[in-house]
Amino acid sequence: MSNQIAITEVADGFRFLLIETFESVQGPIFLDKGTSLFETLAEISAADASGPMGDCATIAAHVAHTTYYLRVLEDHMFRRDLSGVDWERAWNEVSAVDDAEWAAMLADLRATYDRIMGHLDGAADWEGTHELSCLLGVIAHSAYHLGEIRQMMCRLKA
Repeated sequence: MSNQIAITEVADGFRFLLIETFESVQGPIFLDKGTSLFETLAEISAADASGPMGDCATIAAHVAHTTYYLRVLEDHMFRRDLSGVDWERAWNEVSAVDDAEWAAMLADLRATYDRIMGHLDGAADWEGTHELSCLLGVIAHSAYHLGEIRQMMCRLKA
């Protein structure tokens, strides 16, 4: 008897985790309903996303960074050239946004996320650990920034 799990089954588990992180909490991974990244960001105005957080990055900067990270990990997943990656620029490129820029940022994040979700459909063709490691990084990193943004919202409400 083999203890191996088909890569498509692992991809289904990752799909569930990505949905919990980005789209909607179904439980039991994340406990509080209505706290996914897209649900959280829908409650934030451009003004609040741009609001100063002391020496910390704004919510808009976190969203820009998260989108950038998703793209970089997508490129890494498919072994594309990463020589142009500039993490410093990713953090400093966006700080304040107006309503149109905020809407465009959210749409860009959604499109990037949707593209990554689409890659799960091709999991049967993956080599294995490299792709899975990239997706695990996407989940962990995105969940971290979701937590940061939710903590920043607490400060905004105070």
